[in-house]
Amino acid sequence: PFLGAVLGVLYLVPFRRYFVAEMHGKLPFPEGTATTEVLMTGETGGAQARTLLYSMGIGALFDFVGPAMRAWREEFTTALVPVLDKVALKVKLVFTLNTTAAVLGLGYLIGVRYAAFIMAGSVLSFLVLVPLFPYIGGYLGSVPPQGIASLSDLDHETLFYDYVRYIGIGGIFAAGVVSIFKMRGVIRTALGQVLAQVKKMGGRAEATESVRTDSDIALPVVVAGIVAIGLFLFVYFRFALLSSFEGATYLALLAVLIAMLVSFLFAAVSAWAVAMISVTPISGMTLTTLIISSFLLVNLGLHGDKGMVATLLIGGVVCTALSMTGSLVTQFKVGYWLGSTPKTIQWSNILGSVVAAVTTTGVMMLLAHVYGFRADPTHPDPLPAPQPNAMADVVKGIMGGGEAPWALYGVGAVLAIIVELLGISGLAFALGMYLPMSLNSPILIGAIVAWLVQRSSKDAAVAKARNDRGILISSGLIAGGALIGVLAALVRFYEDTAAGAATSAAELVPASGLWGSMQRLAREVYFSIGGLWDFGNDGAAGNYLGLGVFALLCVYLYLDSRRGRPQA
Repeated sequence: PFLGAVLGVLYLVPFRRYFVAEMHGKLPFPEGTATTEVLMTGETGGAQARTLLYSMGIGALFDFVGPAMRAWREEFTTALVPVLDKVALKVKLVFTLNTTAAVLGLGYLIGVRYAAFIMAGSVLSFLVLVPLFPYIGGYLGSVPPQGIASLSDLDHETLFYDYVRYIGIGGIFAAGVVSIFKMRGVIRTALGQVLAQVKKMGGRAEATESVRTDSDIALPVVVAGIVAIGLFLFVYFRFALLSSFEGATYLALLAVLIAMLVSFLFAAVSAWAVAMISVTPISGMTLTTLIISSFLLVNLGLHGDKGMVATLLIGGVVCTALSMTGSLVTQFKVGYWLGSTPKTIQWSNILGSVVAAVTTTGVMMLLAHVYGFRADPTHPDPLPAPQPNAMADVVKGIMGGGEAPWALYGVGAVLAIIVELLGISGLAFALGMYLPMSLNSPILIGAIVAWLVQRSSKDAAVAKARNDRGILISSGLIAGGALIGVLAALVRFYEDTAAGAATSAAELVPASGLWGSMQRLAREVYFSIGGLWDFGNDGAAGNYLGLGVFALLCVYLYLDSRRGRPQA
């Protein structure tokens, strides 16, 4: 994780100016916008601070009562609507809508153009491909799981996650390649800057010429760091992992080249996705990396457990690099707006990667030891981990002589290229095909609310003031909803572990003294009221109620945004 994270920082340094300055006003940066609004409002205070605070409270209360306390369904679905439930069962035609405040606010910030592209991809996946897949899946080489007679016996969610989503992955890959091709001039310029600075032996000229708010880590240092990471990976692959294979040097070199090259190319795609919708398809691009790596390495004679480990290490480097670039590009944009020093942001992320790598590795090892990720005698009820398990199945399939769903990838690639030729963002469309409709539909609704607010007055100054207020309110909804989301996850985790593992607080706390007494008291309270905070309203009533309160939240967002007035 550490090497991949550092690689993500170093790869994004040459592209910083392109994303934050040259594309200023062209990419929405919804998460960066929300973060900046929160920070700026905290500095200015006054009416804006009050607006942000009460909108955070509304977002927190809404997502606590709804998703956390399950007073209504977090996801509206037509599968629970009479008549339409039969359509869902027989035709696999289902519409879903996430009813959380945070996602609505996110849609307001994204804007209607990109939100429409994303939703178009979802419509194709869920309302066209999923219903058709039982009939066309066989022609694309897809077979039902063991024990299932035909694809038509699967529900719509299984059809999407196990089959149609791979079409989205193929679309993301093709759209990523197209995006890289479109950015070839930027990439060429960035590489030219790197070579020019290397010739200057240390980049002193750039350091003295650039202003503080436009200063980066010296490009020779960036190059040296990338080379050092590559050498470390090569040594590990060559002497620790592949030493028993014939042509180990060649295999190790190829593995390193795949990891470094794919990370570089996908880093720009990841940053672009976050700049558009604050979501990066890390799992899709990682899965693509694993497929490419497995296919190349197995055809060169690398197989078995060590081959799988090598492939997963490549995927791990790419995955953490993409995660870092997705986070870092937002930090760059926020820093650009607030006047921060890019070099400081870059170094702080490199140093922070040390702590993050140790922490996340420890947590993953703990989860693997306690819960496991696959069912076995030691872990009969493991964590679901659907995406990692899908990746493991792909690697095992290819390394073990199996086949990846190449036809599905190909269909997705063709669709992405077609929409690009039509003038639509292929990456946004492919993201819509890959992400669940329940996430994309409220994003479009939030974007439509923003569109209505922007056109609520013929006076440009008034319309801008109203939209600015809407951005502030949406930022509050996102922040409040996110905080409650974390809190709810912690409560659910405690409920599933501590409460499920014991019937009384005494069984949980063997400690003595004041601290032990406090723990026992807290857990006695928990067990005495256990379940009362959870309404469990997940049925048809909760389905309708969720849709109704979400509609009311949309009305509130529109009406409160209209209260914005130009400053005198």
